Amino acid sequence: MQLLAREPVTVVRDDAERNVMPAEVVEGDVVAVRQGGQIIVDGPVITLADGADRLEVDESLLTGESDPIPKAEGDLLLSGSFCSSGAGLQRATAVGAQSHAGRLSLAARADTTGLTPLQWRIELVVRLLITLVVLMSGAILAQSLLEGSTVLRFVQTSAVLSGLVPYGLFFLVAVAYSVGAARIAGRGALVQQVNAVEAVSRVDVVCTDKTGTLTTGRLALAELLPVDGSLGDADTGQKHHVGPDDVRSVLGAFARSVSAPNATTAALLGDESLPGTAGAVADEVEFRSALRWSGVTYTDGAGPPTVVLGAPSSLRPSLVDATEVIDELGNQARALADEGLRVLLLATSTGGLRDAEDRPALPALHAVVLVALADELRDGVQDVLAGLAKEHVAVKVISGDDPDTVAALARRAGLSGSAISGPELAQLVGVGDAFDDAVDAHAVFGRVAPEQKEQIVNALRRHGHQVAMVGDGVNDARALKRAQVGVAMRSGSTVTRDVADIVLLDDSFTTLPPARTEGRRIIAGVGTSMYLFLARVATQMLVILTVTLLGLGFPYTPTQVGLTLFTVGLPTLFLTVWARPGPPREDLLVSLARFVLPLSILTAGFATAIYAFLYQLVPGALTGAAVQPAVVAAFEGYTGMGASDPGFVVASATIGAQSGLSVFVSATAILLILLLEPPHRVFTAWTGVSPDRRPLLLALALFAAFAVVLAVPVTRTYFGLTAPDPPVIYTVVPAVVLWFVTLSVVLRFGVLERVLGLGVLDRDIAPRPLTPTALEGS
Repeated sequence: MQLLAREPVTVVRDDAERNVMPAEVVEGDVVAVRQGGQIIVDGPVITLADGADRLEVDESLLTGESDPIPKAEGDLLLSGSFCSSGAGLQRATAVGAQSHAGRLSLAARADTTGLTPLQWRIELVVRLLITLVVLMSGAILAQSLLEGSTVLRFVQTSAVLSGLVPYGLFFLVAVAYSVGAARIAGRGALVQQVNAVEAVSRVDVVCTDKTGTLTTGRLALAELLPVDGSLGDADTGQKHHVGPDDVRSVLGAFARSVSAPNATTAALLGDESLPGTAGAVADEVEFRSALRWSGVTYTDGAGPPTVVLGAPSSLRPSLVDATEVIDELGNQARALADEGLRVLLLATSTGGLRDAEDRPALPALHAVVLVALADELRDGVQDVLAGLAKEHVAVKVISGDDPDTVAALARRAGLSGSAISGPELAQLVGVGDAFDDAVDAHAVFGRVAPEQKEQIVNALRRHGHQVAMVGDGVNDARALKRAQVGVAMRSGSTVTRDVADIVLLDDSFTTLPPARTEGRRIIAGVGTSMYLFLARVATQMLVILTVTLLGLGFPYTPTQVGLTLFTVGLPTLFLTVWARPGPPREDLLVSLARFVLPLSILTAGFATAIYAFLYQLVPGALTGAAVQPAVVAAFEGYTGMGASDPGFVVASATIGAQSGLSVFVSATAILLILLLEPPHRVFTAWTGVSPDRRPLLLALALFAAFAVVLAVPVTRTYFGLTAPDPPVIYTVVPAVVLWFVTLSVVLRFGVLERVLGLGVLDRDIAPRPLTPTALEGS
């Protein structure tokens, strides 16, 4: 919608002009096109204004090319472009959503958001767990109904079973993405699609436009090559030599004298080595793409009467210098152009700038100096591209300019690789995989049409690449939508910014490396947290199944499951925020299985044994000759029942066993933090020693908080636990020690892999950065 202006336009209906709103223009209308106005429909030029042989159109908003495009009668005008000179009438053949601007808007509004690999893995795991929970819940709840359980017990069981689904993973991912986006914003990038924080870390190909992305869009004076005028004219032999100081003065004065500054004169004015003052101008010809030159004629006699600046090829037919000079000029101009520089020729004359019919025309010219201008690279571009190369991220430059010019600029930025043109690519469409292979093989693409940018991104994605597209113009919008990560410059068009996943607020490439680092931090943090989440879920599922099959009641109450706030919720939140960036692991699901399966089997086995032992031990203290009145009174308080009630012993045995089970599972869950972030070699059964001591402090704090929960009657009652009596302590503490030793052996020696015949593979969940000590050791 922002492609088109909202000002009224002039249409010709029934031989009369009238002003209407753009939305009221219909097919077949004749629309007036005037200088400075926007073209709001598609259609051909049917009539030019009196005395004009063409009009010029600025299509930079659509194509990214800044040079005006000449249009004659019959040529197509596209909506979204501007008339830069001339006037005429256009017939509307496509309006609204059918116009070029309308189609771009529809493509930009299309929802192309996809799941990142991490999101896909989490969704797969959660769907699998939901399926298992539903199947298990159906069997357990059916058994409860058959046994005549109370409604309250049925509801409590349902709550525990539904809690097995790791809802916290979704919250954790949202928090991780948001924290990452906030950190990146502090580096100068606005994240508009929250999962782009992760997606950018997986990118292995960056496609970028040239103008406005690699370059600032401004020009800078690179070199001046004065012409040797000592040979004189080709016909008269008269010498026209301008000294080096005079050359700079003439060029500086010309830049200050033109009435319509452009990018070229701005570059000249910005160079402090070019002195001079504006002269009194008698006549001026402004630069037009059709002429490819501009000039001024001065009224004073302080310098050359007429000065012309233009493309060497356009000025060459009017040069009267010696043939050797002209040939050498051509060679020098080609050499500079091969380096990616824009080459202009400054020439002087004693004649005027118009012919007898007052039309712009070049007089006899004397070459003075070749002016080489370079596109100004953005600050930090070379360092960023070098860093991406070290990380094996390919960079492809896509531009509408000449391929050789783009390749030369790419070399200045530190990129290497072969170039191919848009027309050459077009010939490969439909020829098997030739198009995709050519896109994969080349690094520079020139003379590329806007629709080809999208085709290039699609080809890279078909080859399995994770693609980021960086652009600033409307012509980049569709390619940004197709890429896994669309990156726009803040100075770019509004449409491009709106469809981008990330906007570089400072127009600086230097924001990309921190964004990649932050994305890798998120992947590492969420990946580590998944170990804790899935370990908890798998352990609880196995314990519930085993205890139920043994006929020992139901091992959890909803309030006891709430202990996972201390053992899973808080640890995963902190571990995600504290995570260190590392390369994304493509085998995350396999690594999870290798860790979670042996862990959950061992933990569930120990937990079930503790539950069964205490389930049999508690009744002995409540009945028979060894009955202890203090114990009976305590369990009356825990259960809310009297000792004479029929179900008192079973309820007491259940809550006693549940308490021991909860204490054991909670203690082992906190110890998992130390296995995932080992503070010492004792805990390195799964991964190497972590340089971060914050996880150790977190584990100690959680142990202290859990001890408070057990010691304070109010919190203990809230979570449905008994007091830490000697039977529980004497049972749980040795079990935790034995569990840790057994688990360490199983993980360190890959017992599960050996049993299954899979071999022992690398199990490190995240690469450890080298410390100074490690480097010295190396």
